[in-house]
Amino acid sequence: MKLRLVRLLAPLGVASVLLFQPAITNTAQATVPGIDDEMNDIQSRLLSGFAEMELNSKHNGEGTKPTGYFTRGSDSCPTNQSSNIKVNQNCLNLTDPDLQGRGQSQNEESIAADPNQPNHIIASYNDYRRGDGTCGVSYSLDKGRTWNDATTPNSFTRNPVSTGNTFPREYWQAGGDTSVGWDSKGNAYLSCQLFKRGPATAGDPDRASGFFVFRSTQNNGASYNFPGRPVFQTGRQTTFLPLEDKQFMGIDNSPTACASGTAVATPGAGCTPFQDRIYVTWTEFAPSGTAFIYEAYSSDYGEHFSARHLVSVNNPLCPNAYGISAAGTCNENQFSQPFVGPDGVLYVIFNNFNNAETVSGPDNRNQILMARSLDGGQTFTGLVKVSDYYDLPDCAAYQQGHDIGRACVPEKNATANSIFRATNYGSGAVNPTNPMQVVVTFGSYINQHSKESNGCTPTGTSPATGQDLYTGVKTVGACNNDILISVSNDGGLSFTGTTTDPRQLTSVNTDAGQATTDQWWQWIAFTKNGKLATSYYDRQYGTDELTGFSDFSLSGTGNASGTSFGVSRASSGSMPVPTQFPESNGFSAFWGDYTGLTAADNAYPFWSDTRDPDLFVCADSAGNVTLPPSVCSGTNTSGATLNDQNAYTAALAVPSK
Repeated sequence: MKLRLVRLLAPLGVASVLLFQPAITNTAQATVPGIDDEMNDIQSRLLSGFAEMELNSKHNGEGTKPTGYFTRGSDSCPTNQSSNIKVNQNCLNLTDPDLQGRGQSQNEESIAADPNQPNHIIASYNDYRRGDGTCGVSYSLDKGRTWNDATTPNSFTRNPVSTGNTFPREYWQAGGDTSVGWDSKGNAYLSCQLFKRGPATAGDPDRASGFFVFRSTQNNGASYNFPGRPVFQTGRQTTFLPLEDKQFMGIDNSPTACASGTAVATPGAGCTPFQDRIYVTWTEFAPSGTAFIYEAYSSDYGEHFSARHLVSVNNPLCPNAYGISAAGTCNENQFSQPFVGPDGVLYVIFNNFNNAETVSGPDNRNQILMARSLDGGQTFTGLVKVSDYYDLPDCAAYQQGHDIGRACVPEKNATANSIFRATNYGSGAVNPTNPMQVVVTFGSYINQHSKESNGCTPTGTSPATGQDLYTGVKTVGACNNDILISVSNDGGLSFTGTTTDPRQLTSVNTDAGQATTDQWWQWIAFTKNGKLATSYYDRQYGTDELTGFSDFSLSGTGNASGTSFGVSRASSGSMPVPTQFPESNGFSAFWGDYTGLTAADNAYPFWSDTRDPDLFVCADSAGNVTLPPSVCSGTNTSGATLNDQNAYTAALAVPSK
């Protein structure tokens, strides 16, 4: 049963891992102790991809003049792809082949337009240009046509006095899992996870972790206050656990505040009692083996945050507590997201793994739950099921043993190139024209297009990894991931997916080609006039489903309760299989965990793109740098051209039918 739970984290400290060295040779990295030495199987399954990538010791070592490297007058490299705009404006660093991706890539995107000035947009991403992951951020003043990079001042923060620390500062080694937002006064905010790697990598025994919010005060995301304000932090510690992971931020930026003294939000009201309150939710992996969801808020523009509050409260929806707690304890969760309606009601959705199907049997579904708060994040109501969902399949079982312990999106071919880890999660939003309408989209491997009648059948979980198994994973026209929608029209008291099987729920991907191809990593947003937009990676174009290439699409509707969606292609061309952060076959095991979308007027989908070439200092057949140095591209052992991961966006009208 415990092995069944190792789903969101690859086993750590297993065998030594080959790090690909393009066009030269493969080099082995010795195994050193990692975070897995403290986490049980349940927690390992739930740990976010970003934290696993950064804290896992096995990852810590790793003709035409290219326009992504050479400056173009403005000392930046704005290498756009047709109508797709590159957001991060840095020129590509040349990194050693065995560290491909480090010092280079951008992934895991978040984007937000100022609701009062839609021309102003901020965007964030995991940024590796300094060599390790950090919280990258960019801003645009012209609706995303051009971008500038800002610098997050997150090298160190103050140590919490309450933990008895004698050191005034905590110097951080890595950061990421970003999200951004605006308040109603035109201030922009960046949420950033920061942590220490521990002695296996840096020799430093400190393994602290925490979340920090940085405010851009009236300058549209161009710069941020220093130091970041702590949401929650562990302080100096010599163990990995407790580990604070996968935070997201939501801001109540409703333009209409209720009368002074109003202490409780009224669902459906035309005002909010908590204008400009900032909410952050996250998962804590505790030494006891649990993974609870917590929330903290700021009511003073990010200067201070409240004590944390438990979101994943006990509920009969959680009958399987894995022997750690009493039945009915929702103690294994991940991927929380807070979002707020114009009435001030706070909603928090999250993936939960305590449902009955996790005990035994071929049905391998899990569930998305939601809690809401009417008093500004101080207390939460009982949990509501948004929907069941089916996660993506075990990678090792279908992709020749690659990326063991993780799920991925296998191509429909005998090849095993698409091995980057991936999982399904929920994204929620409230209709600004109807505060009682709450919408959640999420991925599900079993859906109206992918089920037993076309040869896709759930078959339990892998005894080796705990990841989901299915028949028809590599069969054209059988299994494929869809983006589903669950809607509440009563302010989150019930959803269309509460009692409806994913096989019968509405898919937002309605193009004919999407019925037999994969869509994943969606995000959701409403326009100010109530149109619903959802963006996602999409393999309906060209030969994507066979080769493992990817595109990016946008679905939209003027009626979130309906079943009719329009679809537009956002990417101007197909993206090759990612190659940065490579596994032994030279293809990527890490492409982030999520993407972003904002839609104040037009929609601005935001994704990590692999069409730009990766570059290196030229080397001879023995791997030695040739002198004088010059710039070369590279290929992996499969002959694929190595590519970079850059953050891209596009401005699109929301499609609808």
